[in-house]
Amino acid sequence: MCEFLQFPLLSSLHTERNIGCQTGTLATMMQKLYLLGFLTSFLISATDTQPTHGSLKPPKVQFQSRNFHNILRWQPGSALTGNGSVYFVQYKMYGQREWKNKTDCWGTTELFCDLTNETLDLYEPYYGRVMTAWAGSYSAWSRTPRFTPWWETKLDPPFVTTIQVNTSLLVLLRAPELPYRNQTGKNTSMENYYDLVYRVFITDNSLGKEQTAYEGTQRTVQIEGLTARSGYCVVAEIYQPMLGRKSPRSEQRCVQIP
Repeated sequence: MCEFLQFPLLSSLHTERNIGCQTGTLATMMQKLYLLGFLTSFLISATDTQPTHGSLKPPKVQFQSRNFHNILRWQPGSALTGNGSVYFVQYKMYGQREWKNKTDCWGTTELFCDLTNETLDLYEPYYGRVMTAWAGSYSAWSRTPRFTPWWETKLDPPFVTTIQVNTSLLVLLRAPELPYRNQTGKNTSMENYYDLVYRVFITDNSLGKEQTAYEGTQRTVQIEGLTARSGYCVVAEIYQPMLGRKSPRSEQRCVQIP
């Protein structure tokens, strides 16, 4: 603050000094305003470069199950376009209060986690959830819908073996197996958990026409009355009547009838 003693003889000097003081004060204020504007712009810019917690949250967290091989999958958050993020996975059975950490996927950089061994009760519903960590920031948890392995797993095609016997064809079918063994150490077939219907289709290559050769529960099918010196191709699929669902078709098995 500038103060002056009032002396008549020094009035002109007093006026000049007062104007100088006001000019200096104005310059100081301008400097402060400029600094404040710079800091505000810097903070806004810094905030814009940091993703929000919502933009880190992994979307599309869901189970994908095939033959009871249950994999949890997700996608990166909308703010994550490169590397550097890690993910944490937890799971629980429906009705349980506490979530359990999946040790192998605690801090993983992958976008999937194998929870097959954590979801062994095929008739019970489960949940999984994922959290993202990036540059010291953490997202909220992103949870799956309820997942019941028996209802939702997809079956692979049956294994098909063909044996030619004169002008007939013996087709051997085998359902997919579970990804783990039973208590006696043996592989477990899907037939232990579902009523399966096998569909076998045969194509006469000379006509290019496919027809259904068999539909039923037997795993050994004999196709008779084939034409000599003709080629045939066989494919098969599995149908689950209770679920109204079918598997993809198997690879073709082709033979030439002598």
